[in-house]
Amino acid sequence: MGLLGSVQRLRETLGRTREGIIARVARLAGGGAIDPAMLEKLEEILLGADVGARTSQDLIDAIRARVREQGSTDGSRLLPLLKEEILRLWGVREGGDPYAIGGARPWVVMLVGINGAGKTTTIGKLAAHHARQGRRVMIAAADTFRAAANEQIAIWAERAGAELIRQKQGSDPAAVAFDAVRAASARGADVVIIDTAGRLHTKVNLMEELRKIRRVIQKHDPSAPHEVLLVIDASTGQNGLQQARQFGASVGVTGLVLTKLDGTARGGIVLAIARELDLPVKFIGVGEGIDDLQPFDRDAFVEALFAP
Repeated sequence: MGLLGSVQRLRETLGRTREGIIARVARLAGGGAIDPAMLEKLEEILLGADVGARTSQDLIDAIRARVREQGSTDGSRLLPLLKEEILRLWGVREGGDPYAIGGARPWVVMLVGINGAGKTTTIGKLAAHHARQGRRVMIAAADTFRAAANEQIAIWAERAGAELIRQKQGSDPAAVAFDAVRAASARGADVVIIDTAGRLHTKVNLMEELRKIRRVIQKHDPSAPHEVLLVIDASTGQNGLQQARQFGASVGVTGLVLTKLDGTARGGIVLAIARELDLPVKFIGVGEGIDDLQPFDRDAFVEALFAP
């Protein structure tokens, strides 16, 4: 999908966030000059959309400096300045295809996150994309404790055209992951996607289980997992930052997947993540369909956010 198509799809997805940030800023900007009172109200809007205290303050400081530098307090400049400073805050645009796989075979991708974040549907969407690229995909059903987990992942595996490796309920998740990686190697699979049980990032024993899965699959391939993707429900707002910090410290997260952006006005969390964490947003969920997972495009996101 090109930039224009991405922007249009994102524009629909970000409707509530755009109303919560951009529409409110536009109404604010129509009320006069860019002065301390207006900037204070702007900060309130940003905080309300979960842009975060640090990121909001950085944006306000940058806009204040630009107004002083340009010598113009015209309120109509507020939105353009906000857009420019968001892009500036984001820094150098990351390149590359997040679906790309390296030289290792199988390429092992592990998904982690709390209950209800959308891991299972994300796995199905990832698997479907890889399958469409002609890759042989296997899914490890390592969420062995939740009664419906195997059934749910089996449905997505079938829809995606992926093979499923699973064991009976209550099996050791690390053993399931190891068997999947070993089977994938023996059968010449290109990609293994490991599902894991949802867990609160504050539960030490459950985080240790994730570390065990990592250690066990490294007995087969010391370089695995090659990707650890943390799935975050965008509606959790600032709690998503804490999840990223805790999961990152425990299992070495390499990238983020933000889901349910279409159902929240708190999409400002994307800006907070970009500013406060040294982790790339690799994918965003824009719907429930099997094709509704998009590689994250910074430019498309900002254009969609500010689109009229």
